Amino acid sequence: MNSIISTLFQFPGSARPRPSDFVSANPIVVLKQSEISVETRGRGTHDLTSRIDAAVRESEIGTGICHLFVRHTSASLLLCENADPAVRRDLETFMSRLAPDGDPMFTHTAEGPDDMPAHVRSTLTQSDLNVPVRNGRCDLGTWQGIYLWEHRHAPHTRNITVTISGE
Repeated sequence: MNSIISTLFQFPGSARPRPSDFVSANPIVVLKQSEISVETRGRGTHDLTSRIDAAVRESEIGTGICHLFVRHTSASLLLCENADPAVRRDLETFMSRLAPDGDPMFTHTAEGPDDMPAHVRSTLTQSDLNVPVRNGRCDLGTWQGIYLWEHRHAPHTRNITVTISGE
């Protein structure tokens, strides 16, 4: 290892790093996984922030990463402003222009006029999020919230896998 490091980086004699310099002493990484189910009311955003933060606290992980994954193709996850609901309404309006319901260009219509636009919306947004964990809590900014964005008009049960790793 030292010869490789010496070859890649020209360190003067005593300044040469040891292999142990690159490894934390006795790291203990914990991995916890759970699931959150959300009953949507149809198209729109659903605030998950408190539920995700509770899952992080229950994990007893102080420092790490919280990974969220929605297991659906017509819903997505969103990190968005939490103070003014007009922000989320404006996002919905914008997305309606990008992927309008019933647009004749869509041929996948088996589940209704909102089906393919919901898939497009989901593809343009995110099916997963990574949120830092600090001091046993989600390390979000003051105005940030975690939302499920339902892209279908009908109510659905949406499942989100929450994986928290760290120490």
